[in-house]
Amino acid sequence: MSMTDGLTKPLSPLANGKNASEVSKATEASGVQGKEAAKDVLCGSIAGMVGKIVEYPFDTVKVRLQSQPDRPPYHYAGPIDCFQKSLRGEGVRGLYRGISAPLFGAAIETSSLFFSYRIAQIVLKATFPRPDQNMPLSLKELIACGGASGAFTSLLLTPIELVKCQMQVPLSSSIGRHTTPGPLSIIASTFRNHGLLGFWHGQLGTLIRETGGSAVWFGVYEGVSSIFRTRNQLCCTLPTTIDRHPTTISRSLPVWQQMVAGACAGVSYILGFFPADTIKSRMQTETTVTLISGTSTTNATAAVVGNHGAARRTTFWASGVSLWQQQGVRGLYRGCGITVARAAPSSAFIFAIYEGLKDAYR
Repeated sequence: MSMTDGLTKPLSPLANGKNASEVSKATEASGVQGKEAAKDVLCGSIAGMVGKIVEYPFDTVKVRLQSQPDRPPYHYAGPIDCFQKSLRGEGVRGLYRGISAPLFGAAIETSSLFFSYRIAQIVLKATFPRPDQNMPLSLKELIACGGASGAFTSLLLTPIELVKCQMQVPLSSSIGRHTTPGPLSIIASTFRNHGLLGFWHGQLGTLIRETGGSAVWFGVYEGVSSIFRTRNQLCCTLPTTIDRHPTTISRSLPVWQQMVAGACAGVSYILGFFPADTIKSRMQTETTVTLISGTSTTNATAAVVGNHGAARRTTFWASGVSLWQQQGVRGLYRGCGITVARAAPSSAFIFAIYEGLKDAYR
């Protein structure tokens, strides 16, 4: 008998039936996961874009406050003064300047967050098996999944936010007229002066903000939602959406409760990790160009310009220490009030729209 005789021996009908059943189950599970992934991307993209439209004027004011000079005189006395001057000088269109990149970024960010959040839960259940795989994860485990989701999303978000921040900070000329840099000119300038890795300038700040912030964002939403579910069960019986692959986030609540939980999540996200966002914004706008008599120099927050015209960029730590020494805690939280004001409605809409679309597609 040759060595291949045993390998070519046909399997028994029972074995064939068992293998076919396993393949069928694996194919079905793969198909379900593919559909769920597509839902995450579609629903997350729509929810993210709506949320960005709601919050963008507030975000423009926040970035301009964060990007002011290190020392007085400041351009703006506060968020209201910044809003009034921006509206008076540039109109409503100025408050939405540069929205194209972040609108695209919001679709990527939110879909990525929800998609990777679900994948992190699947991986966690597979890594640490439990008697009942349909048993919901604990709040601590969900917070960990949220952090993993944010860490992954930060890699996609940093280049988009770099373009957005530089578009939001107005350029001034010697005659006091504002000019608007386009996204393509910013992309070309960044690549020319700093190479491909230049688009990830400020990545550490985004990583800290997104990892910790997403852990808090999902954690607070899940926690508040759990309180509402307990309350609802005590008061009355509310229908829950049946999901073949349930996660805590999939059990439906009334829309107003979803929005309250989302608003709480948004506020907690901002309050916890705002200093990292402030430092990141300053780093990403430090090379914004000020046009003076047809020549280019860096603005008041820029690093020293080298012989070849490219600014030597500061590190996250150096920028943070400099800000702390000059302005203290107040500088780290500059623009926080306006950011909280936009985070509450934005997150409320994001969660409510995402959950509503997911329920509609089930």
